[in-house]
Amino acid sequence: MTSRLRAFARLVTVVAVVTAYVALHLAITAATDLRARDRFRDAPTRAAAFTLALDRYADGDVSARAEIGAGDAWFEGHAPPGESRSAVSSATGDARAGRVSRARERIAGLAARVEREQAGLDRDVDSSSTAALCWAASAVALLVPALWLRRRRRSGVAEIVEVVGRFAPRQPWWRRPVFLTANSVGYGLFAAGFFAVNTAQRPNLDMSLAAQVLLVPCGLAALGAAVLILRYTRPRSARGAAQALLADGREPVLYLRSFADDDTAAQVDDGAPVSIHSREEQLAGALGAFGPVIAVGRPEEPLPRLGAARCYLPHDDWQPAVLRLMGLSQLIVLRLGLSEGLWWEIEQARATQPPRKLVLLALDGLPGMARRLDALLPAPTRLDEVTAGDPSASAVITFDSEWTPHVHLVGPAHGAKTPRGVLARRLVRAKEATRAWVIMYTPTHHVARAMKAALAAVGVRKRTLAWRAHLATQTSLWKGMLLVTSLGLLGWLLFRGLQLFGL
Repeated sequence: MTSRLRAFARLVTVVAVVTAYVALHLAITAATDLRARDRFRDAPTRAAAFTLALDRYADGDVSARAEIGAGDAWFEGHAPPGESRSAVSSATGDARAGRVSRARERIAGLAARVEREQAGLDRDVDSSSTAALCWAASAVALLVPALWLRRRRRSGVAEIVEVVGRFAPRQPWWRRPVFLTANSVGYGLFAAGFFAVNTAQRPNLDMSLAAQVLLVPCGLAALGAAVLILRYTRPRSARGAAQALLADGREPVLYLRSFADDDTAAQVDDGAPVSIHSREEQLAGALGAFGPVIAVGRPEEPLPRLGAARCYLPHDDWQPAVLRLMGLSQLIVLRLGLSEGLWWEIEQARATQPPRKLVLLALDGLPGMARRLDALLPAPTRLDEVTAGDPSASAVITFDSEWTPHVHLVGPAHGAKTPRGVLARRLVRAKEATRAWVIMYTPTHHVARAMKAALAAVGVRKRTLAWRAHLATQTSLWKGMLLVTSLGLLGWLLFRGLQLFGL
């Protein structure tokens, strides 16, 4: 499934869900209107009885007073807000106050008013029923292409799912739903705490000082609880590689690295008020522009690392599976390291895969790495020359169709040209200041920018790489906002349903 088809499939699914939600609301409205019409069905008889009782009361029959009160109670409980209810209520009040002639004037034409209101209720039922049926039919009509696209999405990755799912560890069926539920609590607390703290810090806040002072510790407590919950539950609810592939449908990005670098990739960068997303999560978020990111997990790890979706291979027979994964992936991102298995993967990628599929990440330079890398490639990368011998310099290396390497340094301003002219320079500085205010420039963000430039140099363009890396640092906040909004909408739907049944 291509990225455009996947985006279209997601759009269809979202529209189908929204349409079904609106259809449910309209169905509840139609049921409420129908119930109101049925409750008001006896209104002509009740109106005639009320008028007769009022006439009898005017003639001096005191016993008719109880019938007047009963008629008023019936209209209060069964009539829709409108002329008839108001007229009966006012007439009852006048009769009790002794203003009988005034009461009779108020109910003049009561039968005609009841008839108009019944006609209005009939129109409301017809209108709401028609709208509910139209929206329900639209939801069903959208469900058909949504299911077809889902089937196509899954069938398109069936081969690679078979490869990564062959050695997947078995988990109890309840494990992921339980921890996903706990995740939801964490995300909700995260969003609530974030907005509580930000609301309390607004300069012109229309709130008492005591409430504002109380809001800050409550928000911080919610954030702290959310961080603790999410750190415990997210690894336990993480999707495996097979699940990630089935959910996405695109050809994956294969992320290869030395297991020794997992601890570095699991670091959480400072720079945000509360950040819980690791460098690998940010990298996986950026590479999500191409497809789902999968990686081979360390066999003995108790929980999968967050970021690339893990698959697990046997110790003694992992090489054929990795070669198969290389062939089935649209991009191979390889972080250079010290393990011999990693260098075997570089050699196999060089021998079996198209050049443009390979992206090398030389992060935190290693001694002797450039010479060993150049020995495996048809053309030298000259990485030492590009980095000027700086052992801490990082770079991204891509290859064109002739295996010519393109090396791009990782850094905040690499490749930027200073424009000529005072106005142009001021505009550039203003743009950079705005971006610095909006974007958290983490190390992975700079890697994503360098990767974007390096891929563009070989004809592969993805404009959203850097932005996706930035958004990956805010995933918890966006998920929390979406969860709170969804729960609010579902709560409103439940409230409407309870109203329908008088609860």
